Amino acid sequence: MGSSDSPSDNTNLFLQIVEHPDGTITRPFVPLSPPNSNPPVLSKDIPLNPSHDTYLRLYLPSAAVSENQKLPVVLFFHGGGFVLFSPSAVFYHGFCEAMAASIPALIISGSYRLAPENRLPSAYEDAVEALSWVQSQAMDSASADPWLQTHGDFSNFFLMGSSSGGNIAYHASLRAMSMDLMPVQLCGVILNQPYFGGVERTVSEAASENDPMLPLRANDTLWRLALPVGSNRDHAFANPVKDGLDGVVGMVKCMVIGCKGDPLFDRQKLFAEMLEKEGVDVAKRLDGTGSHAIELFMPEKAEALFKEVKAFVYGA
Repeated sequence: MGSSDSPSDNTNLFLQIVEHPDGTITRPFVPLSPPNSNPPVLSKDIPLNPSHDTYLRLYLPSAAVSENQKLPVVLFFHGGGFVLFSPSAVFYHGFCEAMAASIPALIISGSYRLAPENRLPSAYEDAVEALSWVQSQAMDSASADPWLQTHGDFSNFFLMGSSSGGNIAYHASLRAMSMDLMPVQLCGVILNQPYFGGVERTVSEAASENDPMLPLRANDTLWRLALPVGSNRDHAFANPVKDGLDGVVGMVKCMVIGCKGDPLFDRQKLFAEMLEKEGVDVAKRLDGTGSHAIELFMPEKAEALFKEVKAFVYGA
């Protein structure tokens, strides 16, 4: 897939984004999955903020219902470069279903406003709103969603995200440090191939011109659409290590997952190292190989990821 390919001819979804002179975009078609009421994993949608058209998709393993089991609660944010997708996107729906069953856990997949219509920090604000919603469920059991009331262990709560969702989970975790979430106990943050950037190319970025999942041209386009107008890729939203990580002292335990073959790998490695230097307890899982978002398309890679997440969640 070369940079000369036209978006209309390209199978890469990011390169199918069409930008218009007025600043709006047309997004490529992505199949959606409705919530599922059949075992082994039940799912349903709950509105979060109707004025922002945001919602939460909950996933509950049916075994937890039959066994009246309490499960860890994981608030997850999907990827898509801040520009594409939703919890309903067929591959993220399937991913969350499989993860809920494999860990097992009660998964809350949060939607967020997309760029460029809503540039960063809108997605971070929506993530904080989702955090506050989880706290409201824990505080008022009488009006809480019955799945969370019966099966959610709020003392074992985690933030997680993949790609741009990993970026969102990281920034949400920083904001959570100034929030009183009790009785919810944030036990850890799981960043799967978190999406970071910078003006100066890393080696892995420079080699990604023809990457099938995240080619360099698409990477640059996504940041241009997502960052505040007038900002470049060294903005703190994209490049938190540029001037040294700010505000991470006291951050909860964090797992950073990456793999060689991902154009973002060098930045993920540097980010994990910087967290450690700031005294954060970091579980680094950076020795695998593959590609960006490989877990969405290769079940064996997804299962390997779920195994790592399960060990982190139940061992944290």
